[in-house]
Amino acid sequence: MVLRNAVHKDLYADSVALMRVAARLAEPPGVESISLVMGTPANRDVLARSGLLTTPGHDAGPNDLLVAVRGEPDAVDTALALAVDALSGPGEGPGAGPKAGADAGPPVRSLAGAPAETSLALISTPGPYAAAEALKALRLGMHAFVFSDHVPIEQEVLLKREAARRGLLVMGPDCGTAVISGIPLGFANEVRAGCVGLVGASGTGLQQVSSLLHSMGAGVSHVIGTGSRDVSAEVDGLTMRAGLDALAADPATDVIVLVSKPPASHVAEQLLVRAGASGKPVVACFLGTDETSPAPARVTLVPTLFEAARSAASLAVGGALPSGEELPKLPAPVPPRRLLRALYAGGTFAHEAVWLLGPVLGGITRSAPPPAPGAAPRLPDRHLVLDLGDDEFTAGRPHPMIDPTVRTEYLRAALADPRSAAVVLDVVIGHGAAPDPAAALAGALAEAPADAPPVIAFVVGTDDDPQGLTAQRRILRAAGAYVVDSSTTAARACAELLATSDDLALAPAASAPAPASRIGETA
Repeated sequence: MVLRNAVHKDLYADSVALMRVAARLAEPPGVESISLVMGTPANRDVLARSGLLTTPGHDAGPNDLLVAVRGEPDAVDTALALAVDALSGPGEGPGAGPKAGADAGPPVRSLAGAPAETSLALISTPGPYAAAEALKALRLGMHAFVFSDHVPIEQEVLLKREAARRGLLVMGPDCGTAVISGIPLGFANEVRAGCVGLVGASGTGLQQVSSLLHSMGAGVSHVIGTGSRDVSAEVDGLTMRAGLDALAADPATDVIVLVSKPPASHVAEQLLVRAGASGKPVVACFLGTDETSPAPARVTLVPTLFEAARSAASLAVGGALPSGEELPKLPAPVPPRRLLRALYAGGTFAHEAVWLLGPVLGGITRSAPPPAPGAAPRLPDRHLVLDLGDDEFTAGRPHPMIDPTVRTEYLRAALADPRSAAVVLDVVIGHGAAPDPAAALAGALAEAPADAPPVIAFVVGTDDDPQGLTAQRRILRAAGAYVVDSSTTAARACAELLATSDDLALAPAASAPAPASRIGETA
């Protein structure tokens, strides 16, 4: 094995394009690890901590493309040679949906050079430069979708206050998902047009709810991402409030859905008051919130993603909808099988699972440090819920929604572990995601021992997505997985399987088992 770095001076590409190209170049035999990043100090530090930085890489500047490859010599040389050409391929970047490129005209080299009718700028530069570009967009009268992460929170607050002053939206920083008038940005799904507008601080949560709405016969007007820090005490829900106001004023939106992990207490209170004054029915899903907390008229509080979609779809299409599919009949675990292994690509799904399963299973750990290169993951002797999209697991690697390599390693370890009683997987499809994520997981499932634990999987997406919801489910079922409709159902199925007594088992109904956070209390 060899490790080599290549530096391409003054060659910029956004992070989604870099992750997708890295995933493709990692496929051939002989490539053990590959990373394509801009040569910012933060990225060089990540590569150094991952053991992927060599002398040439140390000299890369923030405007330079840095490629790091470890593997067999010939495979490494081939990957390094192909990296730059691969970046010029079609469909790369966070705005690469089919509608986004239609009638785009000549390339725009600067925000100032954008056509006069441009109303939105997508910012995907290294974090230290993102705020300056977003501020330029605001001053030119454009909304800003800021895909970039590692933007200081003080700059986020400044940008969002400036946007509020100008009557504009800043989606982000670290905003992964939006659909604006049918145009997908970042990681997003092809959902039918309709009257439900969503605003949320959770990318995968927005994808889950919008895709479920589609499956329930409803449609979406807009999906507005805010960035995960928006509902913190520091940022004060600035974009969530602005998005709520925009949807309230939008004639195409009849029903509004708010989605996030638990906001800061005062932020949650402010959002509910504003929702009550919107003049439209609002479904508020602050994961784990007590449904019995006081809420204004026409505001419905729900604690799970499935309930958010079901409640909004019921309002949109009229009439009550089923409370969820029946839980699958899973084989009872036989000692020593007793532990949950939930391996998520979406952090919101991990949060929802911990809230639903904590009271049933007792202690749950969120940590299983990445293994050394070439080593198998070591799983703890406790129930495990992992967010494999966390920075800890993506250092020097693409996100698992783009490249399933890291998660496949954990899946193999979980299937081979005699203590594992159940494994949970999310498969997120749509724009920006891997072209066939179920196939990579199915390969690991096919290698599992005959007495492997049951695998409960759910697919987030629609049949209109490039990968196809039905096709991805079919692949997983053929590989032996139990496929359910949502993250909520998957967690409830595990709770029923692993509950230590009948009174702890959860029914498929929507009521939540955990001590929930009441609005007005610190979550």
